[in-house]
Amino acid sequence: MPYLDYDRLDTIDAQAFRTARPYPWVNPAGLLTPEGYRSLLEHLPTQEQFTPSFDKPRAHGQRSHDRFLLAYHDSLPVAQVWKDFIAELRGPTYQNFLGRLLGTRAFALRFHWHYTPRGCSISPHCDAKDKLGSHIFYFNTEQDWDPAWGGQTLLLDDRGRFPRNSAPEIEAFDSVSASHAIGNASLLFARNGSSWHAMRPLQCPEDRLRKVFIVVVSRFGPVERIRRIFGWKAKEY
Repeated sequence: MPYLDYDRLDTIDAQAFRTARPYPWVNPAGLLTPEGYRSLLEHLPTQEQFTPSFDKPRAHGQRSHDRFLLAYHDSLPVAQVWKDFIAELRGPTYQNFLGRLLGTRAFALRFHWHYTPRGCSISPHCDAKDKLGSHIFYFNTEQDWDPAWGGQTLLLDDRGRFPRNSAPEIEAFDSVSASHAIGNASLLFARNGSSWHAMRPLQCPEDRLRKVFIVVVSRFGPVERIRRIFGWKAKEY
């Protein structure tokens, strides 16, 4: 069963992506086939597999990004449908899609899931310099999530005013664009020195979690080469 909708991938315009404001991003619906999305949704990893990541200090005075974290590796005991999906993401069609939008084929991919509970947030930040971009797949649906609870990724425009080694609040930015984060939607954005993004504190009930799967697109430099040679575990995000 295919998971990616290859025709839909082809419709994403690289020029429109690169010229988007405040930095390159696209928030398409239906990038996964309906059957593929449903199967991945039904076989999400259980919360017991995740590692709590709370109250961890961040650089530049930014607040902790609190969530439960699960990093993928090939021996991870997750459902076969997820292994098959990740094999597609490692395949030539998705690699060509990323290369076409990001303008380079010199990258490596890492994968992880985040489950985030009520009250947690993501403070404004620009990501590490070794990233080329991130592709966030959202796994909350209209049946289990009310958009009023939050969970949208916020793309923030500072018009170049803030250095990336600072800690501005969301209200300090000139404009805020919110992703669509319900159902078969995803958000791909390129990292640069002003690619500020964030998430407001979640207002969901205690028994709900924001669930996302993230493809991290990293520069394929010396660090990544060494990581592959020695088989080191992917670092956490």
